[in-house]
Parts: sequence; structure tokens; C-alpha cells
Amino acid sequence: MSSRGAARVAALAPDPADAGPGPARAGAGPAGAGSGGAGAAPQKAPARPLTITVAVIIEALEAVLVAVAAVLAAVATGRGQSYQLSGGIAITVIGLATAVLLALVAAGLRQPRRWTRTPALLTQLFTGIVGIYLLQGGRYYWGSVALVLALAGLATLLAPASTRALTVGLPQPADRHRQRPR
Repeated sequence: MSSRGAARVAALAPDPADAGPGPARAGAGPAGAGSGGAGAAPQKAPARPLTITVAVIIEALEAVLVAVAAVLAAVATGRGQSYQLSGGIAITVIGLATAVLLALVAAGLRQPRRWTRTPALLTQLFTGIVGIYLLQGGRYYWGSVALVLALAGLATLLAPASTRALTVGLPQPADRHRQRPR
């Protein structure tokens, strides 16, 4: 293995402080109970950092909440409480499509896949904006929940362990450590 490949493999290894409890750690569960001899099971991929697990839960919860809001919009449209029928239908369809996309991002984060970092961060940004609008509109309970979710999501996605897990292997310029002329 080349030194570059070895560096990538080493970068994939999770920090022991970031590993959560569970059978994914080495030596835990039935697969790791042996002495590690010739009959030992092949090693699995590195464990997902705890911060990514929390980010997955937050993203999935946001998907569920958007789906609930879309269903409530559909019910209101069906009862004739929507400003316009076509507007109520559009909000319902857009809400359900958004919930599906958020669920896909949560599933991608669970892997963790590099492509999920930007959509997950944007989700938190938009959730925070919606939370502010809800607070300004007098919906204090929903607005505070949205803001707490957004801040927790941002914190988990920007944590060093999450950043490492979601950006390992990105190409870097060879001269990135040199000072640029001014």
C-alpha cells in the first residue's frame, strides 16, 4: 500500500473519544469476542462518530416534522381552510417531497456519505430561518423547537469528528502549506 493510501486509511480511523457504545467497536459483541487469531472475523469499516449519529437523528426528526406539516396542510386544504385550493395542494406536494429528500439525506448521513454534508448543513440553516419566522409569528413552541433542532444539527455537523468523517479523502493542493505572495 502506498504511503498516500496508508494515510487515507489512518484518517478514516475514528477517535476513541468519539466512538459511542455499541458492537461496532473492536472487541465488542460476538465477532470480537475471540482471541483475534486466524479464525477471527474480518474487520468492519470504522464506527460512525457519535456526532454523526446525533445528526442523523436530527435530520430524520426534521423529515418527520416536515411530513406532519404537509399532512396537516393537506387536511386543511381538504376542509376548505386553504386560501386557494391549488395553493394548498402545492404546499402539500412540496412538503411531502421535501420530507422524502430530508429522509434521503438522513440515510446518506448514516453511511456517512460526503455528499450529505452540504444538504444537511443547508437543512439546519433553513430550519433556523423557519424557527425565527415562527417566533416572530407568535408560534413560540414550534419556533423554539425549530431553533433548538437547527443549532443542535449545526453543532453536530460542524464538530471535528463529523467534519473528519464527512471530508476524508478530499483532494488537497500539493502546495497548500506554502504562504502565498502578497
